[in-house]
Amino acid sequence: MDRMVYTRRHLDALLDEVFPDLAAIALEGAKGVGKSETARNRSASVLALSTAAGRNAVAGNPQVILELPRPVLIDEWQLEPGVWDAVRDAVDVDSTGGQFLLTGSAGVQPGVRIHSGAGRIVSLSMRPFTMFEREREQATVSLHALLHETVRKLEGHTDLTVGDYTDEILRSGFPGIRELPSHARNLQLDSYIARIIEKDLPENGALIRRPAVLRAWLSSYAAATASYTTILDAATAGESEKPARQTVAQYRDHLTRIFVLDPVEAWMPTFSPLKRLGASPKHHLVDPALAARLVGIDRQGLLQGDGATPSPSTGSWLGALFESLVTQSVRVYADIMDAHIGHLRTKDGAHEIDLIVEKADRTCVAIEVKLADTATDRDVRHLHWLKDQIGDRLVDMIVITTGPYAYRRRDGVAVVPFALLGP
Repeated sequence: MDRMVYTRRHLDALLDEVFPDLAAIALEGAKGVGKSETARNRSASVLALSTAAGRNAVAGNPQVILELPRPVLIDEWQLEPGVWDAVRDAVDVDSTGGQFLLTGSAGVQPGVRIHSGAGRIVSLSMRPFTMFEREREQATVSLHALLHETVRKLEGHTDLTVGDYTDEILRSGFPGIRELPSHARNLQLDSYIARIIEKDLPENGALIRRPAVLRAWLSSYAAATASYTTILDAATAGESEKPARQTVAQYRDHLTRIFVLDPVEAWMPTFSPLKRLGASPKHHLVDPALAARLVGIDRQGLLQGDGATPSPSTGSWLGALFESLVTQSVRVYADIMDAHIGHLRTKDGAHEIDLIVEKADRTCVAIEVKLADTATDRDVRHLHWLKDQIGDRLVDMIVITTGPYAYRRRDGVAVVPFALLGP
């Protein structure tokens, strides 16, 4: 990608703020999210360990990093783990800000030991393009403002429809994939999935005895909000011999380690009157376009509601993937404001809320995602239940829709078209 057409990312604003004061930052995330380009855009020199020349340069002498003009980008650092310790040691000697950027799409292989970077190397996560970064609309509603301020009046209009959001799901948020023509894009997504199974996982220490079962498990995981047993049964329908729970747990751990799985953990509020909350994470892949390719559903199928319903709460594949698309953006917005996200579900299933965004002072906003152009009383009932439970800790209630207008309902709930929500 030409630097002249570089798309500024949300992470850039955070790097502008903190990199002058931090000596070393590691940018972590799935392959293809744009880590290298973002780091390269602010580096004076690049050491690319994805190349033989780069690896050879540091294999025998990791201290070569001290000879390069700074800031130094060390790309795919985990391919020569000794460079991590070299950066750590360099920062021990000189902690001046703005020296090193490390990028990686996985940790080091099992059995390879590195020293902790705590206090020397700060890790930041990077994900695919948010809706705001896709530049489909000018955002008129700020999640930061909703969480930190009292925002009564909401405004804004968008012409985006369900069809447009479906297109965004299928186009992907990977910068190098989303601008391709449809057929080429699908081939790239298929190749991305195949590479995960055939190359990335084995290179990171995973033993894949039955690749077809792993792919089927990924397909079942893609849009599911279900138990281990439900996902496994869907992945191995008709097979009497199923992978052991330990094997599937290893699939999950390795896929999370290379940032392909991006689950939302259950919200567990501290010092809260809430009891009997579920502890299971909600399943999401790093990009809903991968989920659509894994389950084999296209634009027409999504809009027509084809295929089995992935879960009662989302109602359709399109509903599940729209929720995943929204979640992808909201968690990036939360990261840059130093907030955390979770989902809420009571153990009896009586109450569910898609996303809770919580600040360090324990105040939060609650978000429901609805594949609809408006918000009904039924859509907001769980938000009001939570307000009754935790009172002023819940500073705002939001329903994200596919509709045209941002507004507040008479009961105070913010109704926000997804295209109009920004950081």
